[in-house]
Amino acid sequence: MKILYWAEAFWPTIGGVEVLSGHLVSALRERGHEFVVVTDHRGCNISDTLDYNGVPVYRFHFQRLLENRDVGGIAATRRNIALLKKSFAPDIIHINACGPGLFFHLSTAAEIPVKTLCTIHALLTHSGGRDTVMGQMLRQADWVTAVSRTMLNDVRRILPEVSQRSSVIYNSLSMPGARPEPLPFDSPRLLCIGRVVTEKGFDLALRAFTSIVQSYPQCRMIIAGDGPALSGLRGLADELGLTDSVEFSGWVEPEEIPGLINKATVVVIPSRKRESFGLVALQAAQMGRPVVATNVGGLPEVIVKGETGLLVGENSHELSAAIAALLMNPDFAVRMGRSAQERAAKFFSWDLFVEAYDSLYRNITQGHNES
Repeated sequence: MKILYWAEAFWPTIGGVEVLSGHLVSALRERGHEFVVVTDHRGCNISDTLDYNGVPVYRFHFQRLLENRDVGGIAATRRNIALLKKSFAPDIIHINACGPGLFFHLSTAAEIPVKTLCTIHALLTHSGGRDTVMGQMLRQADWVTAVSRTMLNDVRRILPEVSQRSSVIYNSLSMPGARPEPLPFDSPRLLCIGRVVTEKGFDLALRAFTSIVQSYPQCRMIIAGDGPALSGLRGLADELGLTDSVEFSGWVEPEEIPGLINKATVVVIPSRKRESFGLVALQAAQMGRPVVATNVGGLPEVIVKGETGLLVGENSHELSAAIAALLMNPDFAVRMGRSAQERAAKFFSWDLFVEAYDSLYRNITQGHNES
């Protein structure tokens, strides 16, 4: 089939969802599907057209045009989207975005009708309800998938009419080639990784670490990633007297993440927001690492409390107590990591993930209902 894959961001823009999208498009292309990707420049100085592993990627200035209310540019971009849809003639448009670019899809949908699948990666309560562009997109879609049961429940609560044409397809990643190394306990390493933004709660992890390092002077915390909250976190580490115990490693290339996780004793995910899924939790599980995470959003669907990790409230005291519990009980932590790896291989298999979308594409185009 011919799939127009509409993404809010795509390679070489890098993030968890972008990496996942690139891998999925490549895997489905290997199964014989033909893809074209439409995405936003997002302020990056990138060519309007690129090739990603044989897949054409077309970039438009969706957000900039709408923010600037550039009437001429909006009209020209709308015409270009319509021409692209007509020339490619997709069997399905797979919407993998909740950004402003959806306006350009919706404004051309009536004149070029195509079956549409919409995958939700952000909680709908954060991006608005039924009267937003996203709500309109969901109401018009032939099928809606969410990356966790939590997200699906949100969608169905806000838009009950999509209940009979929606389902969960959990995110997945290919299992890394590296074998998990033994958990280090002589010099424990705690890892926080992701976009360095307030919502990720890395400041909570730093505050929790103050009591951990008192009991375990050899323990180190690594905060990996980049973002607007980085300078504030460095200042907080200095304020808390943690300068010599905390490493800010900066941006980590996606292919280097498994190796970084493989050196950790515990992966800490102190999110404040309701994570839609939690790819870091899955990556930690794949490398046999126990996780301490806040009990928010889709994280409890990736982490089984007491079996593959510990789930706590959104405060530094509970984070600290949970981390200490794992460091004090190495056998428990090792068993947890092994259980996490086994569960990741069974329930978040990459092959099952690719097959789920392949089957859904076929069901949508053939007019079948998907349970």
